[in-house]
Amino acid sequence: MPSISQLSHRAAPTHDSPSNTDTVSFTPSTTLQPKHSQTRFGWFRNLGAGILLDIRARAPWYISDWTDAWNYRVVPATALIFFANVLPGIAFSLDLIETTGQYGVAEVLLSSFMAAFVFSAFGAQPLTIAGVTGPITVFNKTIYDIIEGQKNPPIYLHFIGWVYLWAAIIHWLTAILNWCNFLKYVTLFSCDTFGFYVSWVYLQYGIQVVTRQLQSTNPPNTPGALVSIILALLMLVTSFLFLSLSQKSFFHRHVRRFLADYGMPVSLIASSAMAYWGRFNTANPATLPVGKAFQPAGGREWLVPFWQLEGKWVGIALPFGVVLWILFFFDHNVSSLMAQSSEFPLRKPPGFHWDFFLLGVTTFIAGLLGLPAPNGLIPQAPIHTMSLLVMGSSPHKKQDEEIATATKNENQFLSSKPREKDTTNVEECQLPKIRHVPAEIPVAVVEQRVSNLAQGALCLVLLTGPFLHVLGLIPRVGLWEQMPFAATESL
Repeated sequence: MPSISQLSHRAAPTHDSPSNTDTVSFTPSTTLQPKHSQTRFGWFRNLGAGILLDIRARAPWYISDWTDAWNYRVVPATALIFFANVLPGIAFSLDLIETTGQYGVAEVLLSSFMAAFVFSAFGAQPLTIAGVTGPITVFNKTIYDIIEGQKNPPIYLHFIGWVYLWAAIIHWLTAILNWCNFLKYVTLFSCDTFGFYVSWVYLQYGIQVVTRQLQSTNPPNTPGALVSIILALLMLVTSFLFLSLSQKSFFHRHVRRFLADYGMPVSLIASSAMAYWGRFNTANPATLPVGKAFQPAGGREWLVPFWQLEGKWVGIALPFGVVLWILFFFDHNVSSLMAQSSEFPLRKPPGFHWDFFLLGVTTFIAGLLGLPAPNGLIPQAPIHTMSLLVMGSSPHKKQDEEIATATKNENQFLSSKPREKDTTNVEECQLPKIRHVPAEIPVAVVEQRVSNLAQGALCLVLLTGPFLHVLGLIPRVGLWEQMPFAATESL
């Protein structure tokens, strides 16, 4: 199995069209291996070398990253990753929202938009999807439980602001000191193992969302809980039915691709509408808790004055910032590696140093605005790349297989004929018919920035009053369907 460091060996071909799959390998002196000076203070000259190499490698592709988006694959990729990003992010944040009271749906949506805008407009790896996920919500909730158990605890958002600031500073130092070079020792086995773990977390948490319907109210709303479970199973079955039909030969390939692209969003919308149909509506299933448009939880101001925190708590926030840096260093970079795996026919170079520097920027902004810090998402990042695949068949491989099969069959047939008979009249011999049904294989990826930016813009649209009201009508179990779907897609 190839090493992840091979990602840095992708060349920059001279053609800009995403349909051109010709690649050329170049020396491994690109983004993950800056040059080393022989002088005593050579390390000082190498400060920021990785960032500079990332920018130089990716800058020639920046215009084509926008022009290449003129492709139909961008539309279903945007729809798929929007639903796969927003609803699981809200689901993971429900505990944080209901326990701390410091966050709301508006903060989650704004955090997703901020990450999508920064990484799609300025990032070197725009295929990587960043947003709010389970580890950061568990991290923030753990900090809340720790500081609330202390005497005279600090203001939670002020303390989190300093945690994020310390983490952002370490992020910037990591990128400047070229510590992302250690990613060349990360193998695909590590990525697959971590992705497998995250997928199982999605499955486990999705089941928790369903079982909580029986305990969400006091006294429990049994009819509403049962309706929620029915809707959850309906969404899950229909989405996998569409996915299964897309892999069969029952329909035309365009119909199959349509089912694969839009099966999950259609099942979510249809099942959510079922909650308001007939007697299902009288059961009153639990829905998402949403606030007012563009207003943070608790009616606070958007800007968090974390600089007002007492000095001793500033020092206490430092080790938490180190823990957050360790979490993001592995989680974000592994999601980037999985989104640019060697199984995808990518042409454009990566840029880990520059993207990790930008992750420090988004972490700092999140602390300044009181948002959950976004980072690379698993399994959404590789799902995004898979949704942008251009499928086709290899013409050279097809011709070679047909010629080899024809030659083999003809030789076997002629060798079985008696010698005394005339073998020159080959037209009278009925050779076996050669039928070759080539399987579709990935031939290209639509490498662009629009799908990531568009799904982030849709998060911002959801913050408006009418769409926020519609979001509040979705049953909570609608979050559950996204989790096993995304998990199984990754598995």
